[in-house]
Amino acid sequence: MKYISTRGKVAPIGFIDMFLMGLGEDGGLIVPEKIPTVSAERLQAWSGLSFQEVMFNVFSLYTNGEIPEADLRKLIGDSYAGFTSPDVLPLTKIDDGLSVMELFHGPTFAFKDVALQFMGNLYAYVAKERGEVINILGATSGDTGASAISSVRGKEGIQICILHPDGKVSRVQELQMTTVQDDNVLNLSVNGNFDDCQRIIKDLFADVSFKTKYHLRAINSINFVRILAQAVYYFYAYLKLPEAARAGGINFSVPTGNFGNIFSGYLAKKMGVPIKQLVLATNENNILERFVREGVYKPEGFRSTHSPSMDIQIASNFERYLYYFLGEDAAEVTARMDRFKAEGQLTFTAEEVARIQGDLSAYSVGNEECLETIRDYKGKYGYLLDPHSACGVAAYERAGSKADGTFVSLATAHPAKFDEAIRLIGIEQKYPERISELFDKPQRQTAVDNSREAVAALLVDFYRVDS
Repeated sequence: MKYISTRGKVAPIGFIDMFLMGLGEDGGLIVPEKIPTVSAERLQAWSGLSFQEVMFNVFSLYTNGEIPEADLRKLIGDSYAGFTSPDVLPLTKIDDGLSVMELFHGPTFAFKDVALQFMGNLYAYVAKERGEVINILGATSGDTGASAISSVRGKEGIQICILHPDGKVSRVQELQMTTVQDDNVLNLSVNGNFDDCQRIIKDLFADVSFKTKYHLRAINSINFVRILAQAVYYFYAYLKLPEAARAGGINFSVPTGNFGNIFSGYLAKKMGVPIKQLVLATNENNILERFVREGVYKPEGFRSTHSPSMDIQIASNFERYLYYFLGEDAAEVTARMDRFKAEGQLTFTAEEVARIQGDLSAYSVGNEECLETIRDYKGKYGYLLDPHSACGVAAYERAGSKADGTFVSLATAHPAKFDEAIRLIGIEQKYPERISELFDKPQRQTAVDNSREAVAALLVDFYRVDS
């Protein structure tokens, strides 16, 4: 298994080199040369396995033996030892048509822990085995930053800098990042929105000389290892369902802003999970819904919502989907992404829109519908959703009548992380202890202007560059 870029100008590389590269040095995203497939018989043989065993089996298809089996098993075991559910990701039946897979039982109560706890341990492993300097750089709309920091805080040989948009994450998300006092952590509060943070990150990674000098490593979903780790829970959800429930195929409703969570499902489907429908759930920042429904990919008017982790206009993983949609034609991907950069939008033909809609369906959920869904499911089922998970369930409500087979909606965060929104509908909840204790801790963050130059100047002072 070798890895290449969506833009075709990165020579094939191995698993660990791919992990360290993060963003392709040609500005593209890294993908496997060929997606491995899991036969129906092999998938059936995985029934009853733990999440850790399913992850080991999936990753073994990609690692080329570069990580010895015993080491890979230990990395996976260590990564999920701190999750509060014995199933790691429990599947909760809501009614006969819907189950919810809870992805938030990790240390920061968000789905990002599923991938980032593993990635943090993998970075530490590579740093030790190769003697590598690991300087992690990432942007967050709230959850990625907290999870990434949690995964590497205090670890020898690793430094991490996370950019977040000032005032545009929830209070708990901010505290989870900024109350960490370890010296290997730098939090930058950017005067802008998440798209601004993400643009700065991509610009810095695209500057190959700067990236190389400062040993920049990616933790965002531009890193394919994160996509792969998230793909595992689509396998696990399918395998956790009763055999009768999965006999007719499975559908997923997926809250997503950066296209990574749903692209992981698209990858799992291409690998062999019998997914019938992938429902893309967005909030009022609905660029992805318009792409699926109308064939227009165009940022329009950033809006702050009750689901801030999805307040994103430019979706990093859109390019990975585009690569496969265009038949793995790197030259055409490059041409279209250049057009998007020049014109600020991409338009797809009617024939292309029909093909897109064969892969995905999409629904945008407004603020009031989001809150009403939380109220409704709490009242009917006694189940409390966070605002992002509520967008997924609301999208299921609209898509479910049009689909055959069982639906699984992904619950991406614990509701306590977004108490400000939930209190608007008169629901009070008790914070988990690990969250309530954050409010008494001192914060540490650095305000920074919305510019690549301002951020780069701080990184020069923070990162060590010795080999």
